[in-house]
Amino acid sequence: MDDHLQQVASRLRGLRDALELSIDDVARAANVEPSTVEEYESGSRDIPVSFLHRLAAAYGVELTALLFGEEPKMASYFVTRAGKGVKAERTKAYSYQDIAAGFAHRKLAPFIVTVEPKKGQGDVHLNTHQGHEFNYVLEGEMEITIGSKKIKLSPGDSIMFDASRPHGMLTLGDSPVKFLAIITN
Repeated sequence: MDDHLQQVASRLRGLRDALELSIDDVARAANVEPSTVEEYESGSRDIPVSFLHRLAAAYGVELTALLFGEEPKMASYFVTRAGKGVKAERTKAYSYQDIAAGFAHRKLAPFIVTVEPKKGQGDVHLNTHQGHEFNYVLEGEMEITIGSKKIKLSPGDSIMFDASRPHGMLTLGDSPVKFLAIITN
């Protein structure tokens, strides 16, 4: 996990350097504080996928390239066999599996997300990004917050929402939650 975080942080610094951008430029493009960009680039703070998604859209790079360091190659179709998606553990609690990582210039990004239950979760961390998001619960139960609304989702339930609205989720119970998340540009 820490190694992956450092790799993504390094790719962020590399992108900024290659495009000759300042930390302030990146902060404006991603709608975060410059100090947050510095923390992301140093690897001292976990980097949310929503932040990477905003940067990818703003600078015309593939989200897959930022997350995994590989440019997708396929433009007509791409098959991901069961359990073979590109995986990244974002934090101790979150694991993402990109199930279309090899498809270039995609308009949506599908992930299988697994979230481990956490004792005393407290407040949900809210994110925003461009586009829409669709979540379909495969296993476990979760509570998703969109704005001030809290919605409980169980296996087989789904939700689609405007991702520019503040949103986040918490696991419910003692079991991990596994869901399909599809994010559009």
